[in-house]
Amino acid sequence: MGCWRGPSTVLVCLLLLRPLPSPACPAACRCSLGEADCSEHGLREVPQSLSANTSTLWLGYNFITVLRPRSFPPLPGLLLLSLPHNHLELIHSQALVGLGALQELDLSNNYLTVLSPETFLPLTNLAKLNLGSNRLRELEPRVLRALPQLQALLLQDNPWVCSCGILPLWRWLSHNREKVREKSLLLCRVPEQLNHYPIMALGNESFRQCQDTSLSTQQYIAFLIIGPFSFMASIFFCTFMGSIIVVYNNLRKEPHFWRRPGICKGHCSRATRF
Repeated sequence: MGCWRGPSTVLVCLLLLRPLPSPACPAACRCSLGEADCSEHGLREVPQSLSANTSTLWLGYNFITVLRPRSFPPLPGLLLLSLPHNHLELIHSQALVGLGALQELDLSNNYLTVLSPETFLPLTNLAKLNLGSNRLRELEPRVLRALPQLQALLLQDNPWVCSCGILPLWRWLSHNREKVREKSLLLCRVPEQLNHYPIMALGNESFRQCQDTSLSTQQYIAFLIIGPFSFMASIFFCTFMGSIIVVYNNLRKEPHFWRRPGICKGHCSRATRF
């Protein structure tokens, strides 16, 4: 009742009764308790006014085609990021910087054709990755080795090319079967004779014609050391053999050098008599 003593007192009371401001939430999103739902709003890029305490971010069914460097604002507590059905074609190697706490990433139902190993390096705590229903034909194992905490991987419904190029991925899958979900849906698309054939059903005999011609760092160093040494040794050997041949030919052309002492001896004896 004391709030009605004067205009200034009334203003103070109104300010006290005003609710505390809520964390930032983009106009295209619905936010509550650390969750930001920005799905189905025709977004072409990630909203930048997200609260730093956001732990779950839904961005599915938008029109985000490219994730550029540092596409996300600082979100140190983000645990789940969902980006399905976005026509996503390219993820820059620095796009996910600042999302080190992320545990689950959904990139399914997009147009991804290639992924750089550097893209996932910041995601040291990622446990689940969904790459299903994209346009991946091959996947470099280094992309997966960059995720030390990975426990669940989904790769179904991609047009896999089951040639020698998929051998490294097949080896990774064979050694990490417990991490691969929906194994029966990992199907070859090319070549035609293997169309709809399960990748996990391939055996060593399927890659018998493939030759691993890549060289290790140690092999390159050995070649750099042995190469110049062999070159110098070959020059020395050729010079040495050439010198021997020249000396031999000179000796054959001048045999009188060996007989001169005897001839001189005979002439000298005749000269002495006279």
